[in-house]
Amino acid sequence: MPAGYERLADLSDVLARARELAARTLIFDVEPLVAWWDTSQQTLDQGIAEVVAQLDQVPEVRDVMFATNSDRRPSALPSVPGVRVSYLASAGKPLRTGAYRGLPGPGAVIGDQVLTDGVLAYRLGFTFLHW
Repeated sequence: MPAGYERLADLSDVLARARELAARTLIFDVEPLVAWWDTSQQTLDQGIAEVVAQLDQVPEVRDVMFATNSDRRPSALPSVPGVRVSYLASAGKPLRTGAYRGLPGPGAVIGDQVLTDGVLAYRLGFTFLHW
């Protein structure tokens, strides 16, 4: 899957496109897609759980990372058989890429900002799904 850009309207569209791309790695921007900025711990945990609950729509996925440039962290991460779910706080997107090394391709970065999430996708050779 060559790096590219696609604009999508909602999570179901994102997951459908990831399935079409046979994405093995999905990197989700946390704010505001999973939880809005300055929301509660419960909101963050619930947002992650809602995304993870729908991962069965992308049977090829093996790695899911939630990444944010903020320092907030979830209480715990849900587990999914056959999928490694991880969370990266203070990610330094798009400048720092070391944490993403070893993630299997093809992959997609799902985010709302071209200058952070889009550039990160480009640097990783992943598709940017602009949600």
